[in-house]
Amino acid sequence: MVHSAYDLVELVKGCNAKIESFASYGSKILVGCSDGSLRIYAPASSLSTTSVLSGGDEATPPLDSDIRREPYAQERAMPGFWKRAPVAMEVCRSRELLLSLSEWIAFHRLPNLETVVAIAKTKGANVYSWDDRRGFLCVGRQKKVGIYRLDGGREFVEVKEFGVPDQVKSMAWCGENICLGTGKEYIILNSTTGASSKVFSSGRSPPLVVPLPSGELILGKDYVGVFVDQNGKLLHDDKICWSEAPASIIIHKPYGLARLPRHVEIRSLRAPYPLVQTVVVRDIHLLQQCNNCVIAAVGSSIFGLLPVPVGAQIVQLTASGDFEEALALCKLLPPEDSSLRAAKEASIHIRYGHYLFDNGSYEESMEQFLASQVDLTYVLYLYPSIILPKDLTIVEQEKFHELTDASYLSRVSSDISDDMESVLPSQLYESDDKSSVEDKKMSYNAIMALAKYLQKKRYSVIERATAEVTEEVVSDAVQDSIASSEPYRSKSSNKKRGQAHISSVGREMATILDTALIQALLLTGQSLGALEFLKGPNYCDLKICEELLKERNDYGVLLELYKCNEMHHEALKLLHKLVEESNSGITSSESQNFKPSMIIDYLKPLCRTDSMLVLEYSTLVLEKCPTETIELFLSGNIPADLVNSYLKQHAPNLQSTYLELMLSMSENGINTKLQSELVQIYLSEVIDWYKDLKEQHKWDEKIYSSTRKKLLSALDSLPSYNTETLLKRLPSDALYEERAILLGKINQHQLALSLYIHKLHLPELALTYCDHVYDSGLQQPSKSYSNIYLTLLQIYLNPQNSTKEFEQKFNPVLMQNSSLQKISTAKPKGSRVAKKIAAIEGAEDMRINTSSTDSGRSDVDGEEASEESGPIMLSEALELLRQRWDKINGSQAIKLLPRDTKLQNLRSFLEPLLRKSSEGSRNCCVVKSLRYSENLQVKEELYKHRRKMVKIDGDSTCALCHKRIGTSVFAVYPNGKTIVHFVCFRDSQTIKAVRGTGTARFK
Repeated sequence: MVHSAYDLVELVKGCNAKIESFASYGSKILVGCSDGSLRIYAPASSLSTTSVLSGGDEATPPLDSDIRREPYAQERAMPGFWKRAPVAMEVCRSRELLLSLSEWIAFHRLPNLETVVAIAKTKGANVYSWDDRRGFLCVGRQKKVGIYRLDGGREFVEVKEFGVPDQVKSMAWCGENICLGTGKEYIILNSTTGASSKVFSSGRSPPLVVPLPSGELILGKDYVGVFVDQNGKLLHDDKICWSEAPASIIIHKPYGLARLPRHVEIRSLRAPYPLVQTVVVRDIHLLQQCNNCVIAAVGSSIFGLLPVPVGAQIVQLTASGDFEEALALCKLLPPEDSSLRAAKEASIHIRYGHYLFDNGSYEESMEQFLASQVDLTYVLYLYPSIILPKDLTIVEQEKFHELTDASYLSRVSSDISDDMESVLPSQLYESDDKSSVEDKKMSYNAIMALAKYLQKKRYSVIERATAEVTEEVVSDAVQDSIASSEPYRSKSSNKKRGQAHISSVGREMATILDTALIQALLLTGQSLGALEFLKGPNYCDLKICEELLKERNDYGVLLELYKCNEMHHEALKLLHKLVEESNSGITSSESQNFKPSMIIDYLKPLCRTDSMLVLEYSTLVLEKCPTETIELFLSGNIPADLVNSYLKQHAPNLQSTYLELMLSMSENGINTKLQSELVQIYLSEVIDWYKDLKEQHKWDEKIYSSTRKKLLSALDSLPSYNTETLLKRLPSDALYEERAILLGKINQHQLALSLYIHKLHLPELALTYCDHVYDSGLQQPSKSYSNIYLTLLQIYLNPQNSTKEFEQKFNPVLMQNSSLQKISTAKPKGSRVAKKIAAIEGAEDMRINTSSTDSGRSDVDGEEASEESGPIMLSEALELLRQRWDKINGSQAIKLLPRDTKLQNLRSFLEPLLRKSSEGSRNCCVVKSLRYSENLQVKEELYKHRRKMVKIDGDSTCALCHKRIGTSVFAVYPNGKTIVHFVCFRDSQTIKAVRGTGTARFK
């Protein structure tokens, strides 16, 4: 980086004496000469109008006056101002003092130059440092350092004096400390305590301490400048390197100027401290900073290094491609011209961005475009592969440059504007080799940088779009409120007013950004990033993104795009298609990761908003993921009736699956109606299955399909279904087990047991049925089914009669819907056994009335035609008595047995029965004895209480009235000690409060 930062201008030519020191005061230059004189130089153009420094009517130069770019002439000479040539001098502008070091340090009041104070103790000093803010002066004299404080504006008070190892050659204040360059090393000295610490050696060159405006220091070591803090600690590893060891260094932000033997070297104070300019001037023996420039003394002449205007420097740096330094100089533009500074910075950022982009530094390029706050579409114009919405505004580069350059640079001088225009080469926008440029701009790194740029830009754009949406909603609400309060206004006026916010720049920019961002993410293979992006609020253009995703077969992102735009039908259709293709096993790799559970996951959030949509697409996965689908219905609180009716209409084959799963998850999962419908579905399938087997002559009552097993389980476990309707649907010559369960539900136990015994020939099922009925009776005390076993026993012992009974009553059962439970009230004519069966069937508690049988004869013996009755099932009857002896009434069972039954066969029944009866009898005797003993104890206790005596003598008094009892009638309380008059006792019974008090008192 080399550009013209300073112009060398000769200010004073041919001074009559050698210049030893100088300082500036406003636009004037104060020169200390070797003959001890003070010479004052002023711009030649102002000598005729400006007052000289001396004289009573002299005026103070304005504080904002600077060294001018013109020749200077001597305004006045003051010979003998010092006794010997001054070593150094400077002007304290805040105090209007001239500080000089000659024989000693003296202060003169400006502008009249009267002596304020001369510090005699500083005689022989060779170096000093003045802290203008605090008014402290540090003086180096031989091997001592003295510190003085300005007191009252006219006197200096010595504060401290410290000894140092060697003569001080350079010094500078750094906060409370003083940095001293002594001999060949640097020392940090605390001005309060005198504590010192060595920093490092100065090398072969004399020590050089240079203070920085920030309070830090630059310490010279040969040709290197080292940065340290106020305590002498290294700030960083960066160092400013000069071409030679400097004699002195002047800090004039943003540059550092070093006085070298053959030239003045100017370097930037920004790392890596590059060379800015070299001003060739030989034999410079003094270099001093002024308000606006740096002045140098060469022999008897004074030159000024006047800074080139910042705008011109920016133009030079931009033209040379040093954009970072140009941006740094923009910070130095006057704060009152902030718009010009912002315009320049934006223009430089844009040019810098183009430069970096064309050189392949895409991320850095995007950082520059971001800093320039350039329009988003301007950057997207660099990427022809990024498709943008056609109906939105896109700023072209040429128009943008016309706008920015014309408005931004019109405020600069014409020559600067011309230079700025000249550095805008046409090759920034057009390339001779278009194909190579297209390849470069479409590279992975370029699009990746664009994605990062858009993500950083997105927050502000989305914030603006959101604000516009909020503003529009509020505006519409206000308009609606006004319309409702002013009904006389026309609808057309309200309509026009409501269309004011249809077009939105903020939302258009958000659409452009999000559409470009999703494309950049996809083009760089960041599908997961695109997926996460679409899950949040976005303004993506649906058509462009949909086409791109379909072209790339990126179905996961496409589904999320549909979802965020509430296109649920399209998303679910696509997802179903992908699941089917994934299950087929002959698809591309893009669709192999889609599973039916993904449809369920998609539908979960829609349960509360669109139940019909959930039902429509859940049928697609009900068979493959039944449990998850039912959980979907339950979690979404979709009514079971609605689900069932939808399945019944659109997917009847899935209706039973749904009801089964609902029932398996909870017995109360479906209501009575749905339970009945599930049983009807099972029954219909079983009847169709039965008809098919019957036509094939393969029907067997003991064949069980999976549906029949479900039907039997449902009939047995479900409490709510229409029994009469089901009985009507059953075939008369089959499905006896189902019929038996249904008959049992309406308490037709004899008919049910007859089916188990005579039709199914399954005594074990009959016994299980009896156990179930008996256990149910125990749980319902209001109903007793203890003689259900007697009913089964009677069927065993009277098979022919029970079969006739079933045939006689089967048809009436089917015809009578409302009187099934009273079917046995009609008493058939016939034998006593038939009468007993009718009695057993008609009684709700199923108990046999002992008075209806003859205690002297067996029921079986009473049959008139034993030959027609067929063989009885005596062995089954005896097995029943053996297994259930504890649940059967023994006397009634014996009456039902034939007379010729051997007692030996009844041993397994009678032994435990008699044992239990004897044990019960003994237990009753024991209980009776215990109760009798308890009765005697109570009587004895009563006798004891009745034997108590009460003695009445002359001192006995009533506990209520406290008078003597005497011969009056008295009453004694149960405790046997409290005695009262009977009259008092009777009166106390009528007053509740007195009664309560008396009771509490005498208990």
